[in-house]
Amino acid sequence: MSNQTEETKKKTTHSSDRINSSDKNIKLKYKEKEKSFDWTKYETHLNNEIKEERKKWEKIYEETLPDIHELEIYKGIVTNIMDNNVIVDIGFKAEGSIPIREFKENLNFEVGSNMEVMVVKMDYKGQCILSYQKAKTLRNWQKINKAYTKEEVILGYVAARTKGGLIVQIFDIECFLPGSHINVKPVRDYDTYVGKTMEVKVVKINQKTKNVVVSHKVLIERDIEEQRKEMISKLDKGQVLEGKIKNILPYGAFVDLGGVDALLHITDMSWHHINHPTEVVQLEEELKFVVLGVDKDKNRVQLGLKQLLPHPWNSLDEKLKVGSKVKGKVSVLADYGAFVEIIPGVEALLHISEMSWSSDLSSTQDFVQIGDELEAIILTIDRQERKMSLSIKQLTSDPWIDIHKKYPIGSKHMGLIRKFTNFGVFLELEKGISGIIYTKDLSWIKKIKHPSEFCNINDQLEVIILFLDFQTRKLNLGHKQLTENPWNKYEKIYYVGSIHNGMIENLLDKGASIQFRDQEIEAFAPLRSLEKKDGSILKKGEKINFKVVDLNKETKKIVVSHTAIYRDRDQKKEKRMRNRKLEKSTLGDIAGLAKLKEKIEKEKK
Repeated sequence: MSNQTEETKKKTTHSSDRINSSDKNIKLKYKEKEKSFDWTKYETHLNNEIKEERKKWEKIYEETLPDIHELEIYKGIVTNIMDNNVIVDIGFKAEGSIPIREFKENLNFEVGSNMEVMVVKMDYKGQCILSYQKAKTLRNWQKINKAYTKEEVILGYVAARTKGGLIVQIFDIECFLPGSHINVKPVRDYDTYVGKTMEVKVVKINQKTKNVVVSHKVLIERDIEEQRKEMISKLDKGQVLEGKIKNILPYGAFVDLGGVDALLHITDMSWHHINHPTEVVQLEEELKFVVLGVDKDKNRVQLGLKQLLPHPWNSLDEKLKVGSKVKGKVSVLADYGAFVEIIPGVEALLHISEMSWSSDLSSTQDFVQIGDELEAIILTIDRQERKMSLSIKQLTSDPWIDIHKKYPIGSKHMGLIRKFTNFGVFLELEKGISGIIYTKDLSWIKKIKHPSEFCNINDQLEVIILFLDFQTRKLNLGHKQLTENPWNKYEKIYYVGSIHNGMIENLLDKGASIQFRDQEIEAFAPLRSLEKKDGSILKKGEKINFKVVDLNKETKKIVVSHTAIYRDRDQKKEKRMRNRKLEKSTLGDIAGLAKLKEKIEKEKK
């Protein structure tokens, strides 16, 4: 057992020796490696890893910070109050500061208080310059705009009066209340409102100039409109109400029914025709009215005054019938005729076609005027519909009957000029018979643009019947046809190529008018034809020969030229000279040929 122990000790000792020798070898190898290790490279690598790790954590940190923009509003917490600044934390990496003067010595907050601020500026170091007042102003403007958009009613404080209205403070913003929008009635003393609160509504905002206009009147009108709707809902057609004349206009009057304005039209004031409402009603007059109509959708009420009185048709003579003669006064004129008042409140229509047998009436005023008293015959009468029509021409026989015998085509008559038109004149041959003379049928010679250049109203003029149609009652007359057409003579005298002595009567832009010895006829010379042989231009009043270059019998136009006289002569002279040269040249050629022939014959011999 002792031998085993010793042997065991030997083995153990031998093992430990081996281990110790191994450690020494490792240490030697480590020292050799340590000598060859690049510490500079290791430090660079380590620094790069540290930088990358720092960037990674900085990115994570920045992502947790809010995205801050200038001129935006953010919620913050007051962290410090100093003498000149208030420090506010808005959750950014750096706190911001607000000048203490923005609070106007009204420090109603403490450290830890919440506060809305605006980021005015951010410098390159990440420092924030904040503003409490700008954030407050922006929030107030947002409230103003919201109230304007949603048409909300706001309570404002009247701070002062100004020219034309009041200054009202709303959300610490000064707004303008015009004097016309203070009340529905005119306000004379604005000072009575200063220092008081008033409900208003924003009616206009100018975003560029930051001006706000408010109104108190619209709220009153809203209340009045609601009351008006309630009152109108209780009204019904046929009700009789008392009212006061509030306003008078040319077409009627407005009546105050105690909070509701109603219209009394001029046609519903009196059964007889009136020209102005003041003939029946006066301002502030209190009367009874009947409700004619109620429009509950548009909140309109129409009243009547004459409907409370008996209708005049009920008092019309029962003996009146078709064919009866009546007298009346013209009360209204219309394009299609006139209304004649038979008795007050009863009017009958006199159509323009029933005024005269003549067909030349173009308007009602040609026959009657307002206020004219006349007699007429009843054509139609309807007592239920209360309508009546009259005729004046039916009082006399139709003058157009057997008109062919009295005014045959080609017969001559005297008549009276009654009316001008753009295309001619109406001439009255006798009462009820008128005819038209077209402008082209007034004169053979004169170029007439308007009949007034030829005759006057009420002039007597002799005419000849050109055309007659009983069915259409059309009668065409002529005046120039009384004499022979002088152009039949002129075309023989002033034929193209003839030369006449004339005087330049008038110079025009495009030429000149030429007067010949025959005073009735006038010619025209173009500007280019007024040049004389010496190059000068003819003048007004100068007498000289002219050549006719054109004549139109239908348009009554003669065109002449002075230049054509000598130009044609020169052309003829030049032509004659060319002919002579040609003749000489031909004769010379014949003589030369004869000599040549004679020479050839001699040579042959």
